[in-house]
Amino acid sequence: MSASAPLPSAVEALLTRAESLLARLEQVLPHPATPPDWGAAIAWRYVRRGQAGVLEPVRQVARIRLADLKEIEPQKERLVRNTEQFVAGRMANNVLLTGARGTGKSSLIKACLNEYAPRGLRLVEIDKADLVDLPDLIALVAGRPERFVVFCDDLSFDEGEPGYKALKSVLDGSVAEAGDNLLIYATSNRRHLLPEYMKENLSYQHTEDGEVHPGEVVEEKISLSERFGLWISFYPFSQPEYLVIVAQWLRAFGLPETAVAAARAESLVWALERGSRSGRVAQQFARDYAARHG
Repeated sequence: MSASAPLPSAVEALLTRAESLLARLEQVLPHPATPPDWGAAIAWRYVRRGQAGVLEPVRQVARIRLADLKEIEPQKERLVRNTEQFVAGRMANNVLLTGARGTGKSSLIKACLNEYAPRGLRLVEIDKADLVDLPDLIALVAGRPERFVVFCDDLSFDEGEPGYKALKSVLDGSVAEAGDNLLIYATSNRRHLLPEYMKENLSYQHTEDGEVHPGEVVEEKISLSERFGLWISFYPFSQPEYLVIVAQWLRAFGLPETAVAAARAESLVWALERGSRSGRVAQQFARDYAARHG
């Protein structure tokens, strides 16, 4: 058959079917995220669009500032020091912020972003379901001059979730580790990030001299959180601490000191009805009170 001779119809049909099959495979196979316009924002949200990962710019970043966060000074000092080291190009640790809900874990990370964004800090928020794409995200920012914090809020895993092993691999033990321009900041209500069951206590081994050694299941559950170089713990607020936070939010919403003092009793009733004296509850009360009395 000469080079210019037409292909038999059966061969043409086979090639057409093969091209159609390849086109379908391209649609279902995962595609790495494409670089965005890095100058469009200081914060990004990693999302899945079909089979492709996309970095969407966050147009309205929370305006929280470090000075706005009260009664968490030790926690603030530790995270600010770590972030300052990171932005300055020195060694810094991945951070796990754990503890009571509504005590400022996520707000502290956002405040650090606002503080250090002028010096090149950028934030990429990622859901735990998308952590399997973490190696692709690391490759995407590799070589960039900015300093990136990958932020995973309310992180916890159930048994067998794929993101667990992906995160564990990136934090420690992977051949392709994260570059020096990327850290992982995560918040969680669980210190060990995995559910713990009473039956697992049976795996503990007791030696004759009284020592206690956790079993393999317990060791595995502890191993992920241990890979974060810095743990920062948050605790429930006392009543005086709660009142300080309420006052801070009321002032931020523009109320005068007389109104701040008058709101004290009502803010305590609000917390009692909610069953919590968290910073989130304080902000919710202040927003409601300011709307009625501002």
